[in-house]
Amino acid sequence: MIKMIHSYWAYIVLIILIIAVVNALLGFTSKKEFNAKDLRISLFALIASHIQLIIGFLAYYNSAFYESMRSMGMGEVMKNSELRKPLVEHPLLIIVAIALITIGFSKHKKKTTDVAKFKTITIFYGIALLLILAVIPWNLWFTK
Repeated sequence: MIKMIHSYWAYIVLIILIIAVVNALLGFTSKKEFNAKDLRISLFALIASHIQLIIGFLAYYNSAFYESMRSMGMGEVMKNSELRKPLVEHPLLIIVAIALITIGFSKHKKKTTDVAKFKTITIFYGIALLLILAVIPWNLWFTK
């Protein structure tokens, strides 16, 4: 059940994050005013990604992969690419991506110009989106 929620919530996170990056990029390139709508879009992406992280932790510690790691040991997991991706690479890079989203949201609030706010969100959220897209287990998404 938790894995299913984690999988479906990921679609929501991706959609909101893509909207936030595109919105920030358009705002940055067109030098428009940073208004409440722009703040809300960025905030929703932040909140959705943090909810996904919590669901992901629950899924991680209840997964068969985690039980395999506990029985095999971390040394064996690191030698096995099929286990290393879901147990090490995916969680680590997702945590980095969500940290970037959090940093980007925090930094944008300190900027004094609208262009700087959009630029900060574009950079931090954009890098986070690329990291997330890089570590999504696409083979599991398309075999449901």
